[in-house]
Amino acid sequence: MPETRDPYQILQVHTKAVPEVIEAAYRALALLHHPDRNGEAAADETMSDLNWAYAVLREPDLRASYDGRQVPIPVSEPAAESAPTTLSERVHQAAEAHLERGASDAANTVLDFGRYAGMSLRQIARIEPNYLEWLRRHSSGLRYRHQIDEVLGRMAGARASAE
Repeated sequence: MPETRDPYQILQVHTKAVPEVIEAAYRALALLHHPDRNGEAAADETMSDLNWAYAVLREPDLRASYDGRQVPIPVSEPAAESAPTTLSERVHQAAEAHLERGASDAANTVLDFGRYAGMSLRQIARIEPNYLEWLRRHSSGLRYRHQIDEVLGRMAGARASAE
């Protein structure tokens, strides 16, 4: 027997809604109709419908099959030289560039984690030197401590000579 429930109608979203809108609608309606919040017996059935609708619409394959569209099958193609798209690819590319620039200069050390991933210590020192101070003391920065000391020492020397 075909499904008679419409997940778009249950979540009160348009059929062309983006995933963020679907998630926001689900969260808002779940908060409104949750049985722990309302204590209504009808809320259990409503939550069941909301959970089902969100489960169908949050997964691209399930949503496409519900909509009656054909789901594109990914074709593995040979990797082409293109711009890096993921953070790990950008970090890897930055690390390779660092090796080419010359690893002897501590200021060229490139971070491979955190919000400054892919940036050199020199770049970070210009933007936020306090982060380098923090990183030097933090366990995640132990492997960079020598390079950070060198960069911060250069900055202190430059400040002293400017005064």
